[in-house]
Amino acid sequence: MKGVISFIKKTIKPEQLFMLSVLLVNGGNYIYNLVLGRVLGPEKFADAAILITFLLVLSFVAMTFQLVTAKFSVIFEDSVFSGFISKIYKNASITGVVLGIAIVVFSSQLQIFFKTTSSTMFVIFGIGVPLYFLMSVNRGIFQGKQQLLSLSITYQSEMISRLILTFALLYLLDIDSSLIIAIGIFCSFAFGLIPFKKNSFSLFKPLELEEANKKLVKKFFIITAFYELTQIIINNSDILLVKHYFESYEAGLYASLALIGRVVYFIAWMFVMLLLPTVVQLKKDGKDTLPILLKYVAYIAFIATSIVVSCFFFPDEIIKILFGSEYLGISQLLWKYASATGIFAISNIFAYYYLSLDKYVPVVLSGIFGMLQIVLVVLFHESLEQVVHVQIIAMVLLLIVQLSFFFFKDSKKSKIKKSTN
Repeated sequence: MKGVISFIKKTIKPEQLFMLSVLLVNGGNYIYNLVLGRVLGPEKFADAAILITFLLVLSFVAMTFQLVTAKFSVIFEDSVFSGFISKIYKNASITGVVLGIAIVVFSSQLQIFFKTTSSTMFVIFGIGVPLYFLMSVNRGIFQGKQQLLSLSITYQSEMISRLILTFALLYLLDIDSSLIIAIGIFCSFAFGLIPFKKNSFSLFKPLELEEANKKLVKKFFIITAFYELTQIIINNSDILLVKHYFESYEAGLYASLALIGRVVYFIAWMFVMLLLPTVVQLKKDGKDTLPILLKYVAYIAFIATSIVVSCFFFPDEIIKILFGSEYLGISQLLWKYASATGIFAISNIFAYYYLSLDKYVPVVLSGIFGMLQIVLVVLFHESLEQVVHVQIIAMVLLLIVQLSFFFFKDSKKSKIKKSTN
């Protein structure tokens, strides 16, 4: 066994191991969602999709803390790093408790708005929220310090525990499926804390940062929080709005469509996880960051194109294999939805790249077009097809403006270099 581990360490780079781990995690999460869709059917899956969407929303909110932790884990060292970690853990804990209480208090209203069968599922979910924020800071440390093996384990622990517990409870207990899914998600938050990074920090008496460092962290935190809000809007508003405007059957069909179509975004996410600390480190070392951006854009564009082409030529086959014949009603929309998410994934790489370089215009652009997407869905939702079409329009416009900003900045940088030579 030791020989196998030694061989893996020598032959596989940490980045490759992390990418493999992310693929396994996303694969496990896909199996989780696909089996739920098959077992529960479209109507019950619509309720399950709301909890899964809440989980995605939570992950984006908590990602603010993870990205901030990752960035300043690269920049800060020694006692400054300890002070920073103490502060970020304290703030994450407070945020998690406040959000958790809000979800529990408004659980009945959430049930009415999203037309779910139970409010208790929101209560269980809300109780687990603080754990997720602690888990995200823990992951941010691993990400920033490039401890990719530990980072991989935390994601694996969360995914595997949720997968096993949920289906074991579905088999053993004869209760509302939405409650079982909520319990599985709650328990996975606890398992996701493994391994926990024990640093010299205190939640109750955190070491104070210098004023200059406080401002630096605060500025990046605010911008990152705003950007993650745009991610929430673009990635999840359509599912939530469809659940509100459409009947459960159609909402369940749309949830399956979104799950398949978003595979490109979840693959792109692993590149984003590696992009931020890499760009920050290159900038710190005074090296060119453009090649890493172009490499990742090329990867995502190739993956997105492959998925869209597959969805165009084999929609029925894909739907039948993944969800079953009950969901064939949305097969003709599959390539269109995949196109929207593919375009967004490419735009997202540019936004995260500039966020790493402390350039925030692309973040604002994402926010603007995220709001545009919500407005368009609210105004145009006569059919599921119309909902998909307006999202394509919003994402194409977003990519155009992101590319325009990129070419403007790149041409400006080239002119400066020529004038200095």
